Amino acid sequence: MSLIKSISGIRGTIGGRAGEGLNPLDIVKFTSAYATLIRRTTKVESNKIVVGRDARISGEMVKNVVCGTLMGMGFDVVNIGLASTPTTEIAVTMEGACGGIIITASHNPRHWNALKLLNEKGEFLNADEGNEVLKIAEAEDFDYADVDGLGKYIEDNSYDQKHIDMVLGLDLVDVEAIKKQGFKVAFDSINSVGGIILPKLFKALGVEDVTPLYAEPSGDFQHNPEPLEKNLSDIMSLMAKGGKDVGFVVDPDVDRLAFICEDGTMYGEEYTLVTVADYILKHTPGNTVSNLSSTRALRDVTRKYGMEYNAAAVGEVNVVTKMKETNTVIGGEGNGGVIYPAAHYGRDALVGIALFLSHLAHEREAKPGLTVSQLRATYPSYAIAKNRIDLDASTDVDAILEKVKAMYTGQPGTEVNDIDGVKIDFPDKWVHLRKSNTEPIIRVYSEAETMEAADEIGKKIMDVVLQNI
Repeated sequence: MSLIKSISGIRGTIGGRAGEGLNPLDIVKFTSAYATLIRRTTKVESNKIVVGRDARISGEMVKNVVCGTLMGMGFDVVNIGLASTPTTEIAVTMEGACGGIIITASHNPRHWNALKLLNEKGEFLNADEGNEVLKIAEAEDFDYADVDGLGKYIEDNSYDQKHIDMVLGLDLVDVEAIKKQGFKVAFDSINSVGGIILPKLFKALGVEDVTPLYAEPSGDFQHNPEPLEKNLSDIMSLMAKGGKDVGFVVDPDVDRLAFICEDGTMYGEEYTLVTVADYILKHTPGNTVSNLSSTRALRDVTRKYGMEYNAAAVGEVNVVTKMKETNTVIGGEGNGGVIYPAAHYGRDALVGIALFLSHLAHEREAKPGLTVSQLRATYPSYAIAKNRIDLDASTDVDAILEKVKAMYTGQPGTEVNDIDGVKIDFPDKWVHLRKSNTEPIIRVYSEAETMEAADEIGKKIMDVVLQNI
């Protein structure tokens, strides 16, 4: 059994003894701590907290515990049912709620679940707020409402449509152009809430020829739910048979998005954001942001339009903070997470799909017959290698990273960034080293023009680390 408590929420495997897995006692404690923080800090007077969940098998149980606890803390619960993470985020602001809880373990396997915590803006708690929740939970510093102060329970299943309406209302979502192209698409929603909302989105966009794969929201995932190439052989095989323009893949809570080309090859999840950014920047001057471990291609595309690219520490809340600081019109993460401020400050696969299809439709107007693989070839090509260094629990990881930083700081043609671990930026490649917050390892991401070159530079830096242990 596993139970991981962090500033971004609580996640774990279902079952086990208290403190060892995600079970009702720990769910009550953490939900109570979150509600206590909201009660102490919110400036919203609605007394509402929104709850949404993905289709995991354990979701009904967790939802019942969360909703009951929030009512016991005196909050009115707005349960929006089976809903994506971005749907829940926009529901918080549309309801004028004090916050929200999303019950999802994102790309983790079926036996995991988690609570993601939102503020009144429908955005994730920052590090200070997350730490305060942990402290409150550890001290069990919370008071429950008396019988006259118990919260109410409200069900509202209208937010899928409200989310779609919001997407359709974006200035750069061109429904007429999409309809005109008559796109034929497929999608894999890994037996979760994408199977509910994506068909509605495609219909609203005028896409009539849609082939679903694993669309039944049973929570019994038919493959590893992380949208990586090694897990997507079924939809890649489907696309390779021909007759489709593009395949879309989402994770269980629909905040990550990957594309499959018309020939069954991966578009590359790093290029989801790059492609959408190209479309946005073509019509809207402004800057871009991604995290330090994302592809350099976003920087290249941004500079093509004379705009400025900035890097943020890894984590959606860090990316959003940097976006707000730098007049960013489009940002996100290289894991297929598109954050479009004109919609809201959260990763949103529905927004990504609508903008991508608008972009493809416009490109096809200029170049009839353009395929998705041909569109992909128009962007700078990079490859990212992912490695790790396993360490002894007693190893001083911070000291090692400081040594690596000192070795490369000041070298000609090399830039070093230490806002999140150490990133060494060479003229034609980069390496990013980050320590894990949950286990004694250093994650090593590296990018170059080929996978061989990326792996080579990554392992070269790994050797430097090993020599300094």
